[in-house]
Amino acid sequence: MVYKADPITMQVIRYAMEQVADEMGRTLVRTGRSTIIKEIEDITCAVFDKYGNTVGQAHHAPMLLTGFELPMRSLRRRYKDEELDEGDVIIFNDPYAGAQHVMDLITFAPVHYEGQLVGFVGSIAHHSDMGGAAPGGTAGGLTEIYLEGLRFPFVKLYKKGQEDDELFGILRNNIRVPDKTLGDIRAQASACFVGVRRMQDIFAKYGIEVVQKCQAMLLDYSEKRIREGLNRIPDGTYTGVDHVDDDGQTDTPIKLQVNIHKKGDECVVDFEGTAPQVKGNINCPLATVHAAVYYALIAVIDPHVPPNSGCYRPFRVEAARGTIVNPNPPGAVGARTNTSQKITEAMMLALSQAVPDNVMAGSHGQITNCGFSGYHPVTGKRFVYIDIQGGGAGARPTKDGRDGQDSHLARFKNTPIEAVELEYPVRIRRYEFIPDSGGAGKYRGGLTVRRDIEMLIDDITLARYGDRQRFAPFGLFGGKEGSKGQFVLNPDTPEEHPLKSKGMDVLKEGDVVSLRLPGAGGYGDPLERDPELLLADVRDGKVTLESAREDYKVVIDPETLTIDEEATKQLRAG
Repeated sequence: MVYKADPITMQVIRYAMEQVADEMGRTLVRTGRSTIIKEIEDITCAVFDKYGNTVGQAHHAPMLLTGFELPMRSLRRRYKDEELDEGDVIIFNDPYAGAQHVMDLITFAPVHYEGQLVGFVGSIAHHSDMGGAAPGGTAGGLTEIYLEGLRFPFVKLYKKGQEDDELFGILRNNIRVPDKTLGDIRAQASACFVGVRRMQDIFAKYGIEVVQKCQAMLLDYSEKRIREGLNRIPDGTYTGVDHVDDDGQTDTPIKLQVNIHKKGDECVVDFEGTAPQVKGNINCPLATVHAAVYYALIAVIDPHVPPNSGCYRPFRVEAARGTIVNPNPPGAVGARTNTSQKITEAMMLALSQAVPDNVMAGSHGQITNCGFSGYHPVTGKRFVYIDIQGGGAGARPTKDGRDGQDSHLARFKNTPIEAVELEYPVRIRRYEFIPDSGGAGKYRGGLTVRRDIEMLIDDITLARYGDRQRFAPFGLFGGKEGSKGQFVLNPDTPEEHPLKSKGMDVLKEGDVVSLRLPGAGGYGDPLERDPELLLADVRDGKVTLESAREDYKVVIDPETLTIDEEATKQLRAG
């Protein structure tokens, strides 16, 4: 059969490429060794044309997907076509050359067909450990990139399908859990090999000329849709401000300001008013900044557009050097999500001025990342247990926020209790929603979660970073703020005391760390909430009787759990 490049064939090839990326992701998850990959799925995969443009993405973490853009540009500058052989796998994780942070290792593999370089496939995965000062690279407050772990320029880990033993030796000698990390890296390579074969199948079926024409058409199609969406937004400058609690070194709040300049079918986002680069590791490299900006704009403008490099053509990001959104080396960046989440939150706040029906209230706006490390009492081997927690999702114009939701940009899963307790010497004592943590509104903010983790052995290092413990998630249009987060050591005991949101401690057997994540803001006036929805929340334990009375001005009988209409009328009358 002879195929031609037309809109129908373009869509067929589009979905074929997305299926390739998804199959790569499934391969990575199935063959990965660490819970952060096989349970949390802190990964993603993508397919690229021969120029390095993203043309197909897996349905995983948006932060990592758009984070491919800068590395691919750097890769194409680094290697000539003739320097790339079939079977090569290139690794890279340098935040100052286009990566995000050293824990997110990127792999790229060239795709050849009929002797030509016709494209690339790639994967990103967060690793349990890459060396550095803190197990798992999760400690907030680190002050230099050199403390955060091994940092690779573009280098071939596989050459013509064969592992480079010397590079694997360097990795093995510098990582606390080499079996896990090297296994995960091999899983990434396997995903790339699968992607190469599947892309070769597509080229074999449709031919090089048709596939490449359809790829170009697809990029133009996505660009056209984004420009059409931009034309529906009023021209103007829209500003949003949020704050990072601190950098882990001082208690000084750190300002994040976005300024969205929209004119016609183009948009420029700058960060004038944003804080200078800080000593602690909440500085955010450009790849993550771009990811946060692109994610927010696409979510508001056209969330169903085919996600590829064409989407980004109408956007420009301007970030001054030496700020927290474009730091100078050797600034530390490991806890960058504390800042990238605030970018997305500030973008939503700014866009609420232009398209109030297309945004959501403030979400928990952070990613709590904890690395527990010690020596397993049975095997005697070092372990690194990474636990990533989300919180509440912001209320929407027509719906409540989602309870216990992961953050913007990430889309991670949680680590099941059974998987944690099977593999590590810890016990999950509590895992539950926190009542009243979602801000009141016509539509309620999502509830957050509490996760209490008990240590079953001595000398477990807890390295961590979190945020939103000083600045609550914002409500919109009369909706109230969500709850703040906090970390508590040994709750409900004489030894109870708060832990800083960023840092590292050594725990003993019997210690319990209580992670209480931030909630989310409400949308609209709480007095306009459907009484039946509020009653259902009370009956489900999501909203207390006290909050129903104070925030919603609704009196609910504690015995019958029904609304007292007369008492409610009197309360609302003042």
